[in-house]
Amino acid sequence: MAQVQRHPLAAQAAEVLLTRIRSGEWELGHKLPGETTLAAQLGVGRSTLREAIRELAGRGVLESRQGAGVFLTALDVTEDWDTVLRRADILTVIEARIAIEAEGAALAARRRTPADLRNMLRALAARAEAGDAVEALVDADTAFHRTVVAAAHNDILIEMFNAFVPRSRHAMIDMLRIRPTLDKHADHDAHEVLYDAVRARNPEAAATASRVHLNSLKAAFDG
Repeated sequence: MAQVQRHPLAAQAAEVLLTRIRSGEWELGHKLPGETTLAAQLGVGRSTLREAIRELAGRGVLESRQGAGVFLTALDVTEDWDTVLRRADILTVIEARIAIEAEGAALAARRRTPADLRNMLRALAARAEAGDAVEALVDADTAFHRTVVAAAHNDILIEMFNAFVPRSRHAMIDMLRIRPTLDKHADHDAHEVLYDAVRARNPEAAATASRVHLNSLKAAFDG
């Protein structure tokens, strides 16, 4: 005879708990009722409740503290980067890139090494040589921007930049195929201005060059 499995029941209990959390039943940082009380409220056994709590702890909502109880650490489940980026429109992605890359460029101007400059220069040359091959140009463009952020020597910034690459790459390829008449010479000049500002150790100019370039990109998508 088929029986109800514990794990699906625990998942259901976790969703009921999450609904109560989202409704504001408990405040952030507060302790949840004891295991016996909570299990009775949900109509499940204590082992099932523990499974549900482990699931929500793994999703960043609850925290079990040895000898102290279960505490509320977030009011909702945090979605992973991939999910957020797949749903985000490209203008939102570019706005986030502006925040990351403008600061990255400013830090690069302060921290860049001779090796960083060589990497940037090689990437800039590869970008110029990509010609009209859309995918090659987009990949070369991404590689150049990555060298700038890498020159900031901030692991979090480069990880954030890398997270945006798949979403922005597809959008850039689509845009260049739809609008092949975009001024590629002016666009390349903008990248040279950014390189020159980093080389000159001018954080303000580097941040401005990055922001101006990405805002023009945003305008192209919004136009």
